[in-house]
Amino acid sequence: FKTSKVACCGQGPYNGIGLCTQLSNLCSNRDLYAFWDAFHPSEKANKLIVNDIWSGSKAYMSPMNLSTILALDATT
Repeated sequence: FKTSKVACCGQGPYNGIGLCTQLSNLCSNRDLYAFWDAFHPSEKANKLIVNDIWSGSKAYMSPMNLSTILALDATT
């Protein structure tokens, strides 16, 4: 990411005031930002989060990741 301190879309300092609207400042490449607006991670950040939950190590989801839980559930 280019930055996690400024949202891709918003108003005010750090684009951190309010939701993304037609009056908001909008970045040119949302994949470079960790946050879409003051409340929501960007699509790229969400993909990284989901990947860690789905197939990540115990550091992210313990005692096992989601793909392991679903594989065990499918066998019962």
